[in-house]
Amino acid sequence: MANTSRMTSYQRREQLIEIGRSLFASKGFEAVSVEEIAATAKVSKPIVYEHFGGKEGLYAVVVDREMRALTDTLINALSDPQAHPRQIVERTALALLTYVEENAEGFRVLTRDSPKTDPAGSFNSLLGDISIRVEDILTEAFKRQHLPAKGVPYYAQMLIGMTVYTCQYWADQRKLSKEQLAAHIVNLAWHGLSRMEAKPELRFESDKAAKEAEKQERREIKEIAKRERKAATEES
Repeated sequence: MANTSRMTSYQRREQLIEIGRSLFASKGFEAVSVEEIAATAKVSKPIVYEHFGGKEGLYAVVVDREMRALTDTLINALSDPQAHPRQIVERTALALLTYVEENAEGFRVLTRDSPKTDPAGSFNSLLGDISIRVEDILTEAFKRQHLPAKGVPYYAQMLIGMTVYTCQYWADQRKLSKEQLAAHIVNLAWHGLSRMEAKPELRFESDKAAKEAEKQERREIKEIAKRERKAATEES
């Protein structure tokens, strides 16, 4: 396939990366072919192989670039040890939403199903690194509230999962502004953390709760029956 436009090797590589990012974001890795990449760029397939060795190589470069951009964004938000914990939560939520806003295709590439070979270890490894930083923040918050430290890793995962999946939804349903959504995320995260119980229990679904509810129901039935008998006696 001939291409009349002339590009330097660097320009051609950047063009292919941009095209690859767009195609992987919209269709997923498995559905994209080298033929489609080449056709979109108006080049021959050997050009794609020359720069990246194939579709897998191009995908790895796209993921690596987006991973570095997102990592830098989140680390900057988490890097101030003097900041108030709520300020860190606000910065982190806003930083992630800003990345999604400015790099929508890149975010979709990171959060879509990765190829079986998973060339970059990708998004989950990044979230694992971030969760460690969140654990450090939560550890101090738990100490101040005299909460058991064994729950910290789980709450860190909850906060990250809540934020990431909300961002995925917002990437396609932007009915709220970035700042509005960040405020909602912080509202749930912060007020949930500030009112946590030291020994949380299920109130309706646990065996203990179910037994207590059953006892209460029996007491109410007996009370109703007692009132009915009394009313019947008075009528007679």
